[in-house]
Amino acid sequence: MKISIPQLGRLLLSMIYESLLLIAVLFIASFIFHLVFPDTTSLLFKPAHQLYLLLVMGAYFIWFWTHGGQTLAMQTWKLRLTTAAGERVNLKQAIARYLFAVVGISLFGCGILWALFDRDHQFLHDRLAGTRIVNVVG
Repeated sequence: MKISIPQLGRLLLSMIYESLLLIAVLFIASFIFHLVFPDTTSLLFKPAHQLYLLLVMGAYFIWFWTHGGQTLAMQTWKLRLTTAAGERVNLKQAIARYLFAVVGISLFGCGILWALFDRDHQFLHDRLAGTRIVNVVG
């Protein structure tokens, strides 16, 4: 199996595809949440719903990253998440990457923009978590 550093455009296209898949996951999760908690007028409904969706997204990403290193979009684009040393990502690194990504994206996308200046086109959350995205061919 040959491993190389992906081009930035490939990473961004994968992220667009990932967001489409994630919308479907969040739609189903929201439907379930509304079935369980139908009172949308409650003061705690909105923050509870947002926290729930954040946890659903975290479970989605962390599970895929720790079970093969590829989300559905990453499989399509032949990308894989590894440690900086090229090994499988452990649970601690996956959780750290997710939390760093949430913060980096929430701050006007600074964690994503970082890739424009990074020598390997890696995102800030990858640098902080000790992970990297690589091309997988073979």
